[in-house]
Amino acid sequence: MSTKQSAALEADETAQKRAQWEQFSFDVDAPGLIDVTNESHENPADHQYVVSIDDVTEELMACTCPHHVHRNAYCKHMAAVENATDDGTLEAFPSEDEDEPEDCDCDGLGDFPCWPCVRAGRKELPN
Repeated sequence: MSTKQSAALEADETAQKRAQWEQFSFDVDAPGLIDVTNESHENPADHQYVVSIDDVTEELMACTCPHHVHRNAYCKHMAAVENATDDGTLEAFPSEDEDEPEDCDCDGLGDFPCWPCVRAGRKELPN
């Protein structure tokens, strides 16, 4: 049994429909941080937001768009990311087996990661 109120369900359905009707592009900025650009607008760069995903549960957490920020509501950007991750077209948490950056120097640093790998999200700085 769903605990969502009918207005919340309608908002979710509206966000899902808009996510399907509009054209979005995605870029994994860092693991769990997805840059979402709405390509349906005349100036797509003015309609770029970041959707965050919890790295443990892989649940959608937040979006930087005004709809989510001001209403704390599920938005079309979150729906677009959810659809892209569910159908396998977007990997929000790239595996650590991916190619190293060209300027990787981890081998010469012992257990310490190089800055290009840290910046790319492949490795983390030790505490």
